[in-house]
Parts: sequence; C-alpha cells; structure tokens
Amino acid sequence: MKKYLAAYGKSRYLGIVSAELDLTKRNAIIAESPRGEEVAFIVGRINEQQETLYRKMRNTADHAEGTGKATEPIVCDLSFIAAAKDCDLENIKNYRAEEGEVLRICKVLLAPHKLDMKLIDVEFLHDKKKLFIYFSSDIRVDFRAYVRDLAREFKTRIELRQIGARDEAKIVRGVGPCGRPCCCTYWLNQFAPICIKMVKEQNLALNPAKISGICGRLMCCMCFEHEAYKEAWEGFPASGSKIKTPEGSIVVSGIDLASASLRCMVAGKGEIKVPKDKFEEFKEVVSNGGEWMPPEEDIDESPFKIHDSFQSILQRTELKESADKRRPEKHLSQHDNESDDADGSNNAKKKKKQRLPKREEEYAYDDDLLIGDGMPNIKQIVALKQKEEAIEDLQNSKKKAQKHKRSQLKKGSGGGVHKKAEV
Repeated sequence: MKKYLAAYGKSRYLGIVSAELDLTKRNAIIAESPRGEEVAFIVGRINEQQETLYRKMRNTADHAEGTGKATEPIVCDLSFIAAAKDCDLENIKNYRAEEGEVLRICKVLLAPHKLDMKLIDVEFLHDKKKLFIYFSSDIRVDFRAYVRDLAREFKTRIELRQIGARDEAKIVRGVGPCGRPCCCTYWLNQFAPICIKMVKEQNLALNPAKISGICGRLMCCMCFEHEAYKEAWEGFPASGSKIKTPEGSIVVSGIDLASASLRCMVAGKGEIKVPKDKFEEFKEVVSNGGEWMPPEEDIDESPFKIHDSFQSILQRTELKESADKRRPEKHLSQHDNESDDADGSNNAKKKKKQRLPKREEEYAYDDDLLIGDGMPNIKQIVALKQKEEAIEDLQNSKKKAQKHKRSQLKKGSGGGVHKKAEV
C-alpha cells in the first residue's frame, strides 16, 4: 500500500490516505474523513519518516481559540473510497458558488435570535450531506433554536463550529503588513504558540500595530526565527547587569547581536563596545582595577580601482593636446592693425598678440603620474584638469578684452570725424 498526504476542506485539513493506485499531485479522490465523505486532493507521496513527523503535529485543541475548541487532529487518517470523477469536481464548483448565498440566508435567520456570534463562512460536504457553518464569539453560545431553523431551511444536517480570530483570518484571507498574503492563507497548516518574549528577544519595538497581524494577534512570523535568535543570545549577560570595579560600577547598557558585541557604560569614558568573546577578559581586567584597551578593528581595504570618469578625463586631455599642436597660430587681422594706427599713439610698433605657453610643456605626462602597476595618479590628474580649465578661462578673458578694446577704438574714431565737421 502506498501512502499519500492529502488536503481536504476549505480550511485545508491534512490527512494520510493509503491506496494501491499510482496517484500524482493534485489528483482528486473521494475519501472518508472524521467530518464525513468528501473530496480530497493529493499533495504528494510520503515515506515512513515523513509520516511520523506529520503525526507528531499538534491537535487543533493546542492552538484553537474560543470556548468551543475542536479536538480532531490536524493530520488524520483518510479512508480511500474512489477516484473523483469529473461530475464530482463540477459539483464542488457549484457548491462553492452557492455558499455565498447560503451565508447570506444564515445571517438573515440569525437576526431574530439575537445571538452574540459572528458568521464567518459556510461549507457543503460531498453530495450536500452536511453543511458546516463557521462562526466566532467571545462567549459560549446556545444556538439550539438557531440550528433547528437552519435545518428546516436547508433540509440537511447542520454543524456549527466556533473558531478563533486566527482561524477567521485563515478562512477570510488577506494581506499582511509585509505586503504579501498571510502565511496562514496559503501554506501554514498549524498555528504555533507565540508569546511576547519572542518579540523582545528579536529587539523589535513593542508596538501592537507593527507586531500584530490582521487577526489582531501576534504575527505568526515572529516564531520563524525564534530558534536562531535563541542561539544568538546564548553567552550574553543580561542587559542592565553591573560589573563592580574599584572606580565604580560598569553597566551593560545594551547588546548588539549583529556584531556580537556588548555596549558597556564606563564612568568618565562613556560607552564602549566589547566583543562577546572578549567579555570575560574585559570583566577580569576591570574588576582588578586595570584599564582595558579595546582591540583594534581590522579594516579590509579593497584594492584601488580608478573610476571610469578619470579615464575619460585622461583621454579627453590627450585629445585636446593633439588638437592644439595641429591648430595654426592666430594673428590680428588687417582691420585690427588699421584701428591700432588710427589711435594716434606715438608707438609705431604694432602690438603683437601674446602667445600662451605650450600645452605639451604644461601637460607633459611623466612617470610621476603613475602609481602602483601603471595606474594613473588621481590627484595629479585632477590638478591638471583644473589647470587646463584655468588656462581656458584666461584665454577667454583675453579675447573679451581685445574685443572690448576694438569696439572702444571704433567709437573714438567715429566721434573725432563728427567734431571736425562741426568746426
């Protein structure tokens, strides 16, 4: 006999079924469960070790809430009846489509009874042999008269089940504070007990809005990393403990799990950081009146790599040098010479344009620009780039000065002719 793990019901109960058929994942079968005859879906084949682990899962009574706690196990034995046919699957779809209207009718029938209960969901079993109605309430409810009205309306067996806030969130479904669907709605099969101690061990803020799920209880994910944090806390002293020294008491102000160190408040020195493996040594030194020196932190320096922008600067500079070498020397035009002669100055010699220093002399790259394995020296490259910009600014300012001078000369010559005409 081959053993398979199967899921059944809207609450996704788990069951172990034995069958001689070769079943694959998502195959539908008709099986007998503690609730009755219903359709189940194969999850996969399991071995003896996996079967033992599944059977060790707690009963629903260990985590259920409310006064009407169910006592059936989360994983139970299913009796294989037959493989489900297409008509059986079609009937399941029709039942799920009708359950919305059935829930509305149940709420209408509940109003005259004025019972302190909240209807959550309804579920039909195979062939509508039984109707399950899930509700939540903070107190024990006497719903015998209500059940009679339901049986008279739907003409089938009625079973009301009281569930807690976590089971309600599992059935209703929703999105958690993390932005993902709640774990209980698609993969979590049982609710583990969660206490506020787990939250404190993870150094989380005790803000109910941030540590509570849509059910109003502590989020299930608080226990996912509990074992890892429990191991990380081993060997650390309690926060707030004191170490007596001749100069006064040293207080352990906090613990940093990420760096595995303690923060100790020393009188006159402030807060210091002590590694976990050095705490006993630290405690012994300060208790004897000595001065403990914190170990030097080893800084791993990554190998130096020049940035792409500096390489582009170097390439642009070399291109400009080659272009300047091929550029012809600029001279003053004939019009500029005539305007200089019309100035009436006693200087007969023509003013020549001052030439700038040769770029190859200013930007001669030598071995001083290389460091390490032929890598450019960034500081000198930046300095050369700044010098190049300064030279360009100087050249532009001289061009503007010459242009301004020519415009002034033109204005002066025109004004003189006008005055002679008047005389």
